[in-house]
Amino acid sequence: MRQDHLITATQLSRPDIEAMLDRAREIDESREAFEQRYSGSVLALCFFEPSTRTKMSFETAAKRLGAETIDMGSVESSSVKKGESLADTVRVIEGYADALVLRHPSEGSAKMASEFVDVPVINAGDGAGQHPSQTLLDLHTIRERHGLDDLTIGIMGDLKYGRTVHSLASALTNFDANQHFISPESLRLPRSVRFDLHEAGAQVREHTDLEAILPELDVLYVTRIQRERFPDENEYREIAGEYRIDADTLSAAREDLTVMHPLPRVDEIAADVDETDHARYFEQAHNGVPVRMALLDMLLGGGSE
Repeated sequence: MRQDHLITATQLSRPDIEAMLDRAREIDESREAFEQRYSGSVLALCFFEPSTRTKMSFETAAKRLGAETIDMGSVESSSVKKGESLADTVRVIEGYADALVLRHPSEGSAKMASEFVDVPVINAGDGAGQHPSQTLLDLHTIRERHGLDDLTIGIMGDLKYGRTVHSLASALTNFDANQHFISPESLRLPRSVRFDLHEAGAQVREHTDLEAILPELDVLYVTRIQRERFPDENEYREIAGEYRIDADTLSAAREDLTVMHPLPRVDEIAADVDETDHARYFEQAHNGVPVRMALLDMLLGGGSE
């Protein structure tokens, strides 16, 4: 893989994904071989929205490769507060860094930013759009447990606004994976995402209830139902309560079911699930470091040894 930017999961072919995950596995097994590979390089972290896992794992990945990081800081403490446009912000920061990681509340912002700079831009989440580096670590977690072919996965929760869902569903069309989407009617996949999945040859199987399909699943990917999308607090509580799992829920699941979550969670996965063999969401978060090391290596070095 040699691409100037990573904006959307639709950019990634099966060979791209496999090369990236192979590199992540190599890094996991021999991290010292990659230390200082990018000494003298600088990665800019441009986060216009809050982040814990994504921001810290990119920073850790860069430092383990020997690179330095610079941080735009909060929107309130930057020139954005003075009215500076995103285009001007990234054009300025381009002069300080060899690559930019961008999170922004507006869908399409990463693509727009990439058109103004000559250094690689990595989309770390653009509103309800995409989050492709999260998808790569999700795929790495799944592949290490189950492989990516002959796979049945259920994706549950906020499918309308969940950018991690949109990216993952798209990437899985490169593999022999059966995808089931579980959500309330009001939060089902957007029509545009369903269209893209159909165009890629995927069957979109939608459900409002987990119980009937849980025994079929190899992976259950749970997402947070976002309180801020509901004007009525009672409606939110009613819907969110129906899409919550606990250890008892999983008694009907396969023994080797993997439960994943991009985090943060609120109460959609009960704490008693943490103690089961199904829980893999903390491992999933930890996988952000080797996967993002691999991504930076591919973008900055063109995948060369």
